[in-house]
Amino acid sequence: MKSSAKKYESVSSQQRRDDLIMAHLPLVRHTLSRLVAHLPPGIDLENLEAAGTLGLVEAAGKFDGERGVKFETFATWRIRGAVFDELRRNCPLPRHLLERVGRVRQAYKQLPPPVSMEALASATGLMVEEVSDCLAALRMTRSVSWDNFSDPRQDQHPIWEDPAVAGAEWEDQKTLLAQGIAQLPERERLVVTLYYLEELRLKEIGQSLSLSESRVCRLLNAALFTLGEFLRAKNAA
Repeated sequence: MKSSAKKYESVSSQQRRDDLIMAHLPLVRHTLSRLVAHLPPGIDLENLEAAGTLGLVEAAGKFDGERGVKFETFATWRIRGAVFDELRRNCPLPRHLLERVGRVRQAYKQLPPPVSMEALASATGLMVEEVSDCLAALRMTRSVSWDNFSDPRQDQHPIWEDPAVAGAEWEDQKTLLAQGIAQLPERERLVVTLYYLEELRLKEIGQSLSLSESRVCRLLNAALFTLGEFLRAKNAA
């Protein structure tokens, strides 16, 4: 009887995992569509979707509903982590972009804070749009734990190895963040609001603002960089 009970429990558990995976497959593509804003152009999205699906499978196998966390939240963390692990392993950035990333990183270290996108462009001889692409690439190349990528503190500044605000309590940063958003240029402020509060995709934001998807992506990257500099200055004060 005990053997039969264990067998039934095992089959039932596998069925629950399978049901979780099948019910949440759309979450992989949705999560990936949200991450595209933080990636440079030319990334193989099919490989990333496959990696994200494996992350979902892993999440279904390790999920414990008794911990009080929704499966969708738990799975999103795992999917994001799997996607960025795949990016790190394959390092799909072309050599010329890696060279530009190095120039941007070096310029950032030498410029007095707060650093602007325009200052980085001037110091590196790049266009602002190219600097934005480099910042997106830095998100992929820096050494951080992508398991914690969903924590806003881990993503406040794409150019730091160890963000100054990473050790601060996120709740204490919300007021400063609101102030920083209010000071953004109107279009960047609108993009941030639509992306993070309304949870629109880049394509949807572009359609509503009559902008290309790549332009929206660069506006979002610029806004995140500016917010990171704003928080750095405030926390250092």
